[in-house]
Amino acid sequence: MLVTGASGFVGTQIVNRLARKGHDLRLVCRPPSARKLASSFAGATLLECEDLFAQSADDWAERCNGVDAIIHAAWYVNPADYLDSEKNADCVSGTFRMAQGAVRAGVRHFVGIGTCMEYALPSERLDINAPTGPSTVYGGCKLATFDILDNFLKSTQVDFSWCRLFYLFGEGENEKRLYPYLKRCLEAGETARLGAGTQLRDYMNVADAGARIADVIDTGQTGAINICSGLPVSIRQFAEGVADRYGRRDLLEFGAHQPHPRDPSAVVGVPNFAGAE
Repeated sequence: MLVTGASGFVGTQIVNRLARKGHDLRLVCRPPSARKLASSFAGATLLECEDLFAQSADDWAERCNGVDAIIHAAWYVNPADYLDSEKNADCVSGTFRMAQGAVRAGVRHFVGIGTCMEYALPSERLDINAPTGPSTVYGGCKLATFDILDNFLKSTQVDFSWCRLFYLFGEGENEKRLYPYLKRCLEAGETARLGAGTQLRDYMNVADAGARIADVIDTGQTGAINICSGLPVSIRQFAEGVADRYGRRDLLEFGAHQPHPRDPSAVVGVPNFAGAE
């Protein structure tokens, strides 16, 4: 198994699951992440790469020699600008070259990571046949990557799976996101200032999401796969659930600020994951 983004928020959980299931691991990582991965996954082969999206198809063919399957979890995700960054386009072209190299190396299964932002939003029922219509560069580039790989790989012997992530939370999450912010405030006994919290979301713990992505290798499920719970939960309900673990709903202040103009009122998926035995 070759995994990119192995030290990231989602990638770590994917590798955890693969390691528990006994897969041989080949992890592509930037040099600063190598020590952490070597400590966590002692039996893994580490392939250090400063910018994996700048590599050629020939580079990837060499890295993929002897690899049965790829889970490509790397992407540009700087929370400050990833939604509209031009670097998303670099990820598209770099991923295509990776797929070209994988085909040349005889890889049998390519698993990519998509996003619920590929769909036309808002919606409380996003199945895999729901209309697409991204409103961000990030969503547009993810959808373009899906279309490119789907058309390219269908003429090869490589199975293609595309795991669309919804709203993940949990261990390793960027501190600027909602869940870490709530935990930080609640643990410090400080007020968490939030919006009205009326938007509906589809939340899933990142550990569960990582396990589902890893298990696609065993199920062999191909095509678009919604990695989601299918349960509509308002942001307010989610925040209250976190606060209840501390017994401190009194620290939640709703209506302190307005939602972002592009923040959809509802993003809820319909799961279609074929669970592994």
